[in-house]
Amino acid sequence: MSSASEQTHFGRRVVPLAGKQELVDDVFRKVADRYDLMNDLMSFGLHRVWKDILIARVHPSQGRPFLHLDVAGGTGDVAFGIARAGGRLTRVTVADINADMLRVGAERARRLRFNDRVSFIEANAEALPFSESFFDAYTVAFGIRNVPRIEKALAEAYKVLKHGGQFLCLEFSRVDVPVLKHLYTAYSEVVIPAMGKVVAGDAAPYRYLVESIRQFPAAEAFADMIARAGFARVRYALLNGGVVAIHSGWKL
Repeated sequence: MSSASEQTHFGRRVVPLAGKQELVDDVFRKVADRYDLMNDLMSFGLHRVWKDILIARVHPSQGRPFLHLDVAGGTGDVAFGIARAGGRLTRVTVADINADMLRVGAERARRLRFNDRVSFIEANAEALPFSESFFDAYTVAFGIRNVPRIEKALAEAYKVLKHGGQFLCLEFSRVDVPVLKHLYTAYSEVVIPAMGKVVAGDAAPYRYLVESIRQFPAAEAFADMIARAGFARVRYALLNGGVVAIHSGWKL
């Protein structure tokens, strides 16, 4: 039997740590083709606004080559935004562990004619296949809470960033406005799984997504994890009453 230190949460279930990634992969295999549609419905389109705020904080260089890594960004939303912001000298690598999500992103890249500046690679956030000090910036949007060993992912982020490189994470957080918290909880637990059943044909993946948000550390606790990974000038900003947070840190 696995010890408590080798266990983690998958929704409301406690599972062996080694088995969480396979369960998460199955969730995203089921939702890949309708992932962006469901994000629009679940967030009333706000996920696009939140991603735009994240992208605006990257500041890719216009006058020199800029290498960016977007982790767990399979469908390409953030990657395409950074490629647009940076111009012709910006190259974005999307790393995602789920092949189905990468397939959707690569198809979008071809349609949008970004396939010369945005590349897609199947990779685990806990063991990135890149050289040390390689990227100018690293983003992860709504993905780090699905990583079984978040500390390892943060250590990998630090490793692959250049000195002076920026880490940015957009993730769901804890709503801190009492009335909004009550409404948000009810909406998350009842409406989102029902919506997933109608739109995607299966409520279970969306029930997991809601539970994974509940299990993720509060913003201050996650900021402490980022600092322990070695990042300096760690900060976070809560958006929409704490529904999401943008965390940042620098490799200095």
